[in-house]
Amino acid sequence: MRSFSQAEIETLKNRAQVWTFSALEEIRRRLPFPLRGLDCDNDSAFINHHLFRWCQEQGIIFTRSRPYQKNDNCHVEQRNWTVARKYLGYFRYDTEEALEVMRELTRLLSLYVNFFRPSMKLKEKRQKDGRIRRIYDQPRTPYQRVLEHPKIPEETKERLRKQYEELNPAELRRKILHLQQKLFGLATPVKGVEYE
Repeated sequence: MRSFSQAEIETLKNRAQVWTFSALEEIRRRLPFPLRGLDCDNDSAFINHHLFRWCQEQGIIFTRSRPYQKNDNCHVEQRNWTVARKYLGYFRYDTEEALEVMRELTRLLSLYVNFFRPSMKLKEKRQKDGRIRRIYDQPRTPYQRVLEHPKIPEETKERLRKQYEELNPAELRRKILHLQQKLFGLATPVKGVEYE
């Protein structure tokens, strides 16, 4: 449900079909609501007949940004930047140790973003005198949005409340920063790129 801004991140060993489907199943398991749609960019490594068929079998609507519409892709990639790239960087990670650190880091990132990082949603756009005025709702976390949604079952909301009570945002942030530094130390040097 787009109204939640839920961010679930999974780390793949590579782009093989088995890892992609395994990651999607793990994401489905963690979501507090059914996965109804999958939006992705036009990357041919991700868009393929196997994924399309899997989505059809699972009853998931598969969408992508439109070809040659340069303004579409930014909406799909926005979460990739604000969550994944911002914390994982653009480095190359080739070792099993780096993969394990990334998995732990992305698990904590999902908790941090979904429970403690609020975002605003565009409610409406109004055009007046040639100017567009955007009106946003109050900033809320995905967790708060799920609790407010009438279609989410009460037992799911209660499970999320218990999970929220066990989390400490300051401790989560410290662990994220520690794992981030550890991960950057495990990056595989790339020829021609200087690291600080």
